[in-house]
Amino acid sequence: MWDFSGKVLFLDRADINTDEIIAAKYLTEITRAALQPHLFEDIKLDGFQGQDDIAGKSVIITRANFGCGSSREHAPWALEVNGIHLVVAESFARIFRQNMFNCGMLAVELPAATIDHLFQSYAHQQTTVTTNLENRVFTIAAGDQKEDIKFSLTDFARALVETGGWVEYADSHY
Repeated sequence: MWDFSGKVLFLDRADINTDEIIAAKYLTEITRAALQPHLFEDIKLDGFQGQDDIAGKSVIITRANFGCGSSREHAPWALEVNGIHLVVAESFARIFRQNMFNCGMLAVELPAATIDHLFQSYAHQQTTVTTNLENRVFTIAAGDQKEDIKFSLTDFARALVETGGWVEYADSHY
């Protein structure tokens, strides 16, 4: 099971699509490692500095409809190979969200008001998230600010995450 805690990369935009996560021209790559330097290469986001902003981050907090676009597993793979195993958003494209769980990664939806609060309170600071998967609680911290935020997760999604993804889950249950 991945560690779902770490430093946060805030991406303050809705509708970030799979082509912006990993451009289609890299879909012919045969290893996940080949995707690593190209994560968010084509994203249009004011102030975003690409690999400089991604380095050392393992959690993304973003807006609505993250992962829209085509239904490719390469998008979660590009996140995974960059050490990002948790994405928190107002909503996800359905297939992208399932691909995250299929890869043993965590995609958590929080209400828009909570996402707004996180951006207003933490986006301009070095922020960390600690995930308690068993109790379904995030601890968000920056400087002297710290708070717990509950999240929901189906038992099946949790089982996929805990076993490392769909293939591992199927191997252990069928």
